[in-house]
Amino acid sequence: MALVKTVNIDGKDVKFRASAAVPRIYRNRFHRDIYKDLNDLQRSVDGEDPESSSLDSFSLEVFEDISYIMAKHADPKGVPDTPDEWLDQFGTFSIYQVLPEIIELWGLNVQTQVESKKNFERLTAK
Repeated sequence: MALVKTVNIDGKDVKFRASAAVPRIYRNRFHRDIYKDLNDLQRSVDGEDPESSSLDSFSLEVFEDISYIMAKHADPKGVPDTPDEWLDQFGTFSIYQVLPEIIELWGLNVQTQVESKKNFERLTAK
């Protein structure tokens, strides 16, 4: 079951979608592991003051790629085909605003998948 969340970015409502397909889509597109990347990003921004951020350009690119994949997953026809084209529609795009929303959505998605699996195992064990 996929979960969708709307986040206002630069005055625009953007839908993000989390489902079991996201890790595969992300891996196929960017050849990286979304679980590792999200974990690394979360550790990088936890407690960081946005004014004195020391995030490197690779971390920012990873964040943009994850955001893009989840937005494209929510709106395949409305989101452009590349992260660059998608990002070009925003004047500002703060990692400190959007990343916590994405992490929360992803966490809810994983929790839902674990609960579904437990329910399935309980039903099939009878």
